[in-house]
Parts: sequence; C-alpha cells; structure tokens
Amino acid sequence: MGPAIRIHSLAEARIALDAARALGRPVTLVSARGAAGYAGPGWWRALVAIARSEYPDVAMTTLLDCDDAAGDVLASLREGVERVRFGGRADVAAKLRAIAVQLGAEVVVELPLGLDLGGLRDPRLACRVWLRDDPAPVEGRRDD
Repeated sequence: MGPAIRIHSLAEARIALDAARALGRPVTLVSARGAAGYAGPGWWRALVAIARSEYPDVAMTTLLDCDDAAGDVLASLREGVERVRFGGRADVAAKLRAIAVQLGAEVVVELPLGLDLGGLRDPRLACRVWLRDDPAPVEGRRDD
C-alpha cells in the first residue's frame, strides 16, 4: 500500500494518480468518509475502474469508507468492492470481515493517515509533497 489520499471525485483521483505516476510512487485512494452511504458502492466501483484503466502503470490500492454502517459494508461487498472500511463495533467488524473473506474482499477498521484533497487550493502541489519519500506537512494534511 502506498500513502493514502482521500478523494471526493474522479477529478481528484486523477490529480492523485498524476502525482503518483510522476513520482513513481504507489498510492492508496480512500473515499470520503461515509461515501458508501451517500455516493454508493456502484459509484466507487466505476471510479476505480476508470482510474485503473487510465493509470494502469500506477500501483494503487483503494478503500471505500462505510463509516459505521454495517449495511453499507454488506452492500459494497455485494457490489464487488475489494476493500472497505468499517468504523463500528468490533464484534460487528469481526462478522463483516468473515463475510468479506468468503467473497475475496477485505474489511479494515483503521483509516490510514492521509491527505484529504477536499477543499484544497492546490491539490496538485499537495499530492506531490505528500507522495515524496519524506512528506512534509502541507495544508490539508489530516489525520481523520
């Protein structure tokens, strides 16, 4: 897995992937918090498919955030999403992980430290700084 960048759109995914390509770095694209609930797993699968087709040379991992909604995790797994994040109760997470394994998917509970592109004035610069070998703090770096 590469450094995490939280994206809110296909345009932001392209910005992150352009920077990763230019630097020869892997990247983890993370959806906005709770995106599975309001944008849906179909949107995420389509975004990831486009990103992979446009950037086949970039090593990318993806993570759809389901917040604490177990139903969104199940819907995402049924939709074929490979990796989802669940922030709810540990006992529920364990059950969701078991289901995911049967489907060849993964449920994670921890959000990776990442750069959130939402609302940044210069997301291109922020991505280039974040993806360098020793990223320096930049505006928009968030630990949420």
